Amino acid sequence: MKSKLWNEMKNMSGVELNAKLAELQDKLFKLKFRHLTAPVKNPLEIREIRRNIARIKTLIARPNKTK
Repeated sequence: MKSKLWNEMKNMSGVELNAKLAELQDKLFKLKFRHLTAPVKNPLEIREIRRNIARIKTLIARPNKTK
């Protein structure tokens, strides 16, 4: 799953990456907020979203994307 998602993200444009980043950050904020009020079903989802955000930030920071 991780490598499939990574390959999809590598092929995205900068605009698409920024949109996906904003979407994931919003989702992470809502999930953390909900987790503070009541336990979520799958707390590992928070970790996965955080890691996906880091992957996207890595791709955005690269000056030359390699395919």
